[in-house]
Amino acid sequence: MRAGRLRSPGRRTLAGLLLAGLLLPACAPPRSGSLGPAPTAVPPPAATPTPTGPAVATPRPTPAPTTAGPTRPGTPPAAAPTSAATITLELWFVRDGRLAPTRRTRPGTPATSRLALTELAVGPTRAEVATGMTTLLGGGAEPLGIADGVATVRLATAGGDPTTERLRRAQVVWTLTQFPTVRRVRFDPASADSDGPVGRADYADLLPPIVVTGPAVGQRVTSPLTVAGSADVYEATVSLRVLDAGGREIATTFTTASCGTGCRGDYRAVVAWRVPREQSGTVEVYEISADDGSRVNVVRVPVTLVPGR
Repeated sequence: MRAGRLRSPGRRTLAGLLLAGLLLPACAPPRSGSLGPAPTAVPPPAATPTPTGPAVATPRPTPAPTTAGPTRPGTPPAAAPTSAATITLELWFVRDGRLAPTRRTRPGTPATSRLALTELAVGPTRAEVATGMTTLLGGGAEPLGIADGVATVRLATAGGDPTTERLRRAQVVWTLTQFPTVRRVRFDPASADSDGPVGRADYADLLPPIVVTGPAVGQRVTSPLTVAGSADVYEATVSLRVLDAGGREIATTFTTASCGTGCRGDYRAVVAWRVPREQSGTVEVYEISADDGSRVNVVRVPVTLVPGR
């Protein structure tokens, strides 16, 4: 048996120290520290002061759309000229005795509450009328001011029977409370069912089982499309489909609302489709009946389908 060659203790110690020095950085625990949550959006600019006179709700104006066409998902939109700023208003009309939302894009103005009430009085467009929308605010309404989150509104004429009058006031409340400066509305004179300010919760029973807040009636949409709103449906399951100009189903999906079966929750779903050319279409949002599997509580939103690039 060959005898192994003896190593010098000094050399062995020196080699061990060198090896330990090389391994220490790799074995040491990493340094850690919290940087806080990642930013999700650029903070909005500070609100501009409202002019003298009655207070008005002033949401941030949105830039006017450019002619460059729709942007691809995940890419920032092209810069728009600031000389033609616009605002998009959410208006609540009436359909089948319930509240129904739509949207308007108008030139920017600091008196947004007055503009919203004027649009309510003017009423729905021809395309919106075709879906059954109407307004009960034909007599108009005047915003008297906003203080501590409460907007005071004077209605021009009485709405008639109590059911009609309540729906009319609900239109005003749900429209004005879209603005961050308005949480409740006080009517002058006070309503028959309340002598104080009222909010959306006071008229929540006037919402249909399914509300679609986007897309809006007549909107030009591209694929993929985000469909959003609120619903109170069985097991919170909201279904939707896209129909082309010939009424053929070209896409379908479903999602779940944040609450359901006796409570209202928000929902949001993304659906994709393909069309060979620009054409009229329909987005249908509905509930599947637990009894026979049929589509119930259907909300149909006519849109224009734009082919993808």
